[in-house]
Amino acid sequence: MIRQEFSRIEPKRKANVDHRKKQFAVPAYKELSYPTRLNFYTVPPTADITLEQFEQWAIDRLRVLAELEACSIRNKTPAETAAHMKPILDKYLPLASSTSSSSAIQAERQKDHYSHFILRLAFASTEDLRRRFSRVETQLFRLRFQGDDARERQAFVESLNLDWETVGEDEKRLYAAELVAAGGGYPKRLDEESWFKVDWERVPELVESRRVFLKAGKAYVPGREQLSMVVAEFTNRLDKALEMTSRALPRLDEDDRLTPILAHLSQNFTTPDASYNSSSSSLPGADISARNIDALSSSFPLCMQNLHRSLRRDAHLKHFGRLQYGLFLKGIGLSLEESLVFWRTSFNKITDDVFNKEYRYNVRHSYGDVGGDSNRRGNGYTPFSCQKILTERPPGPGDSHGCPYRHFSVDNLTNLLQAVGVKDHKVLQGVKEDKEKQKFHLACNRVFEYAHQQEIKKVRDNGTWGAAQLETIVHPNEYFKRSYLLKNLDKNPAGTETGGRDSDVKMEG
Repeated sequence: MIRQEFSRIEPKRKANVDHRKKQFAVPAYKELSYPTRLNFYTVPPTADITLEQFEQWAIDRLRVLAELEACSIRNKTPAETAAHMKPILDKYLPLASSTSSSSAIQAERQKDHYSHFILRLAFASTEDLRRRFSRVETQLFRLRFQGDDARERQAFVESLNLDWETVGEDEKRLYAAELVAAGGGYPKRLDEESWFKVDWERVPELVESRRVFLKAGKAYVPGREQLSMVVAEFTNRLDKALEMTSRALPRLDEDDRLTPILAHLSQNFTTPDASYNSSSSSLPGADISARNIDALSSSFPLCMQNLHRSLRRDAHLKHFGRLQYGLFLKGIGLSLEESLVFWRTSFNKITDDVFNKEYRYNVRHSYGDVGGDSNRRGNGYTPFSCQKILTERPPGPGDSHGCPYRHFSVDNLTNLLQAVGVKDHKVLQGVKEDKEKQKFHLACNRVFEYAHQQEIKKVRDNGTWGAAQLETIVHPNEYFKRSYLLKNLDKNPAGTETGGRDSDVKMEG
């Protein structure tokens, strides 16, 4: 599609593509050079990198951005922020000056360049993410600009070819009083300062603080305010680029290599919700294996039963279905080895070669067996909570993920509930009313109580389970564990603690 769009551009115009559209030009490998540390990120990278680099570089940059955002929330001064960020930048995103003797200059600047574009992809999906990403990237650029070598910084500004009009001597004399007044009495002599003239919309920060002289829609900006001008230009370009990127995201939906990584990055930049405590998810003596998933599925919540039924019907799930269901199975205790067996036998319409090439890596990645984040290696991603399923990545045509109580029509929801054994008219009517009132958790818990009414009565009557063990379920894995324990009371008559929920804040990825 991209090639067709650009083939319609007149030949004379091809060499003059707007900087905002460069990210959608026909990909062509180009060895990029980085003459300065600062970067406006107007030219997208085209060289090949490994999946491990793709993920690790993005995670390292995300750590930096998360710390910057934390500094802002804590109202740290610019000096305090710079001092706090220096060791973090040196560790995760170092950038040596061109005059240094470092042999890693090219590699450092390449990582900075690529990691910006990777996160731009991850955070372009919603307006809120775009706004937050633009804000913290601007903070990072400002921090670097202020700390850069003066000569290298000036070389960078000159390389931008910004259309700033220099105010001539005659015009300076004409507005001498206004220029000095706008500068708070500085400079005392006009020849001690230079001024630029730009459209006032390009320097809103200076206009707001009344640090410029305005005339006929132009802002007369003193040279010492160059930082504000450059930062405003950086933000303006990035905002436009993010908007353009958001329109291209649908093209990545079926890329099974990149989509899970991008999804995880964006999820860890949003407000985290309660996540299932994996330390309390074990079920001693339970046969959590690939061969037993069909039997265990009777204890799954409706969202996971729907995914399981779709998988058995189609021998396939689209990406977000695999992600939601795979992490759930991991959360109930399915090991990596058993998970690979499960997915391979479930995808029984494809060859081993296709499975190994297109799906095996992502299964291993979700368990932390591969991927660049050494802190997460061996653990991988955590199962989705109800809140995450309800609010993120709504299903589209052909998708099976999401929450049936929210994303299904009333008729389809009723049919699914009847198919999994909910026959009581009062329960079905109650679920319908819950859905209409958008009380999706209540609908799910209503079905749980119906399916386990005899067992719940038993543990309540004999006192083996307290109120805390029967509180509202807000996580699919909690649903499964509680269901499994209730259905196997004869094997564990005293009952087992069902664990709890952690507030696991992970903006660091």
